[in-house]
Amino acid sequence: MNLDDIALSVRKDVVRMVGNARSGYVASALSVLDILVYLYEREMSANPSGSDRDRLVMGKGHGCPALYAVLAHRGFFDREALWNFRKLGALLQGRPDGARTPGVDASAGSPGLALGIANGIAMAHRMDGLKGRVFCVIGDGELQEGALWESAMTSSYRKLGSVVLVVDQNGDQMAGPVSSVKAVEPLGDKFTSFGWRVSRCDGHDFNSMAQAFSSCGDGDVPSVVIAKTKRGKGISFFEDHQERDLSMSRIEAERALEELDDAGELNG
Repeated sequence: MNLDDIALSVRKDVVRMVGNARSGYVASALSVLDILVYLYEREMSANPSGSDRDRLVMGKGHGCPALYAVLAHRGFFDREALWNFRKLGALLQGRPDGARTPGVDASAGSPGLALGIANGIAMAHRMDGLKGRVFCVIGDGELQEGALWESAMTSSYRKLGSVVLVVDQNGDQMAGPVSSVKAVEPLGDKFTSFGWRVSRCDGHDFNSMAQAFSSCGDGDVPSVVIAKTKRGKGISFFEDHQERDLSMSRIEAERALEELDDAGELNG
């Protein structure tokens, strides 16, 4: 399967998951989905049984439906587990749980803390002689957190070149547009001043991502990829609607799947 076909299949699974649960941050999941597909299918060494594989910390924990669907596609657990998303005692909960879910490398979801966790994993890898990189995916609202910038300072100071931070820059957070709550630009200049390697891409264009990630994870300089994205990408009535994120009814799920089926016919 090519990346477009994989992304379409994973999108459908996200819609089925959230529609079945009637809860879940579907628009945020669809925002980050293409990034995760690219990372797990092309960029990361992500063999479920590999001890030296690359790791990923999902700071944007509310986007976990996309992570779960990608992990299932990669064989970390059975796809049938997706249909019990958010159920009491289920394998897949509303935030990534590293103690519960295969393939989830760290429990995450508290804004601003994920990069510190990624730094710790990278330093542990260095001590153990492991060569795997550590990817950390965050939302742009997390860039308002002081803890994240403290961690960014540490990444550079400790020469953690294996750390790759990915910013899912969809421009929104729970309280509204990021630019209205607390503007975070100019991001590139800020990370450069902290000693990071900076690149930008379209977070829904696989060729753009390939170019942006081509120099990441080499040497002793940490890298950040700022990926421009759109909330609800792929479903017309969820794209860029701030209020359309907390749930999806079964009727909406059926309508979304119809749209995605039509998209599949066009891609084919």
